[in-house]
This record gives sequence, C-alpha cells and structure tokens, in this order.
Amino acid sequence: MSNNLKGMIAGLVASLALTAVMSLKGVYGLWTDLSLIQLLMNLGSITRVQAWMDHFIIGVVVWGLIYSALDALWENGAYWLKGLLVGLFAWVVMMVAFMPLAKAGFFGSKLGLEGALVTFGYHVFYGLILGTTFGLLNSFSNRYRAKEPVET
Repeated sequence: MSNNLKGMIAGLVASLALTAVMSLKGVYGLWTDLSLIQLLMNLGSITRVQAWMDHFIIGVVVWGLIYSALDALWENGAYWLKGLLVGLFAWVVMMVAFMPLAKAGFFGSKLGLEGALVTFGYHVFYGLILGTTFGLLNSFSNRYRAKEPVET
C-alpha cells in the first residue's frame, strides 16, 4: 500500500472520528456554539451537504496527503507526533487563512477565546487519530509484505 493511500485512509478515519465528536458536541450542546460546517457555508453560497463534502475532502485528501509527505521526509519520528504536528499546522492555517475568509476574524477573534480553544482541540484530536491510524496501517502493510513469498 502506498504512503499516499495510507495517508488518505488515515485522513478518512480521523475525519470520521472528528465528525463524531463534532456531532456529539452539537447533540449535547457542549463547548461553544461553533460550527465548522456553518463556517464553511459562510465562504460562499454552498449548501450544508457541500460543506460536509468540503470537510471530508480537506481532511482526507489535503491533510492525509500532507501527512504522507511529512512521513516520507521524517521517517524515524513517532507517527502520533507527526500527526500532532500536522493537526497543529492545520489549526494555524485555519486560524490565519480560513477564519478571516469565513468572516470569523483573524484567529477566530469574532468567536472569542472559546472558539479558538475548541478548534485547537479538534485539530489536536484529528492529528493524533491521523498519525496513529497511519502508523497502524504502516505496521499492517509491513507485516503483510513480510509474509509474501520471495521469488528466487
């Protein structure tokens, strides 16, 4: 299995886990009234379904592939740590580029400190799941490759 495929599968698992946390937050009214999907909808005239699709495209393709590139560059690092770094980088990109475009201000200043902290937690969670899943996929892939017969 290629690193890019492992990165996108890990991105899917992490995006699904983050979506579950975001959904539970909404159901139980935890934390702030922050909705990443609503912020995506603020970018233009897109529907809720399109915003969810964007959420998964970003989580699976963009950050999954960025993780696989980081893994190729930094081969000996712990997978969870590389995932944490990708999650933190994604949070900074969100705060500096996405939040102002979504009319939430630089670093989400219009959402207050709680908005910045909640999104920070989301991205740390996403990154840890991304890295851990990639590591498990890599371990599985290496174990499978080791059992293949060797041709002479």
